[in-house]
Amino acid sequence: MSTPIPRPGAHLPGPLQSVDPEKIHSEVDGLLSRLATVEPDPGDEHGIGVIPRKAHILEKAHDVLVEALAAVDKI
Repeated sequence: MSTPIPRPGAHLPGPLQSVDPEKIHSEVDGLLSRLATVEPDPGDEHGIGVIPRKAHILEKAHDVLVEALAAVDKI
């Protein structure tokens, strides 16, 4: 008698997804390219206001990568 071994990601909700590396790459590249366009507000003397906006963009890129890894685990 053998016990079935659970597949990685089988516990994650949702349908199985396919993973398109080119799509993931282009999404992350698109987000990262936006980092260079973040400009400080005119009244922001030291440019500190750009940090939260850049952090938000980096979080989005991180989310794309995490979702891709979760999808790969389900395959």
